[in-house]
Order: sequence, then structure tokens, then C-alpha cells
Amino acid sequence: MADNPENGTPPQQEAPPAAGGGDHLNIKVTDNNNEVFFKIKRSTKLEKLMSAFCDRQGKTLQSVRFLFEGQRVQPGDTPDTLEMQDGDCLEVHQEQVGGY
Repeated sequence: MADNPENGTPPQQEAPPAAGGGDHLNIKVTDNNNEVFFKIKRSTKLEKLMSAFCDRQGKTLQSVRFLFEGQRVQPGDTPDTLEMQDGDCLEVHQEQVGGY
């Protein structure tokens, strides 16, 4: 007999990932028009992620700002220094220059 959910044998499931123990994080970056997901090490400077997002969107690093939980992200920050968790999101906003 084959394993079958109809005969009471549960289907095989993958083990869930270890909570918080991994060396990598999945980070979502969104500018309200696009969502890009990055998998980076906890010790990687976010400048690398920020540059990659800008390259993909055809923007310059100077024309946007990145926010995590309302605070501006600096290029030298890492997920560890910001205490980021797997699945956290960075928001990207147009940099405001001048004005009336």
C-alpha cells in the first residue's frame, strides 16, 4: 500500500527551518511598486543589498533612501546591527531634494 492521505497516513513534510539559528536571512525590499527578495548573511553590509536593488530598478543610491522600521538604513549597517529577523522588510522612498 502506498502512503495516501485518504487512508489515514499523513503525507511527508519537510522539517521547518531552525528559528533564528540560520546564517542567512530573507529580506524583502519594496518601493510600493516593486518587491524584490534578497537572501543575505547576517554580517553582510546592507550597502550590497541596496546597490543591487538600485541596479535592478535603474535608480541611483543617492536618489533613494532605505528605511527599516521607520529608521534610515546606513550602507555600513548589517542585519545583525539592526537586529533584523528572517522575512523583515526594507522600504525604499524617493529622496526629497529641495522644495517649495
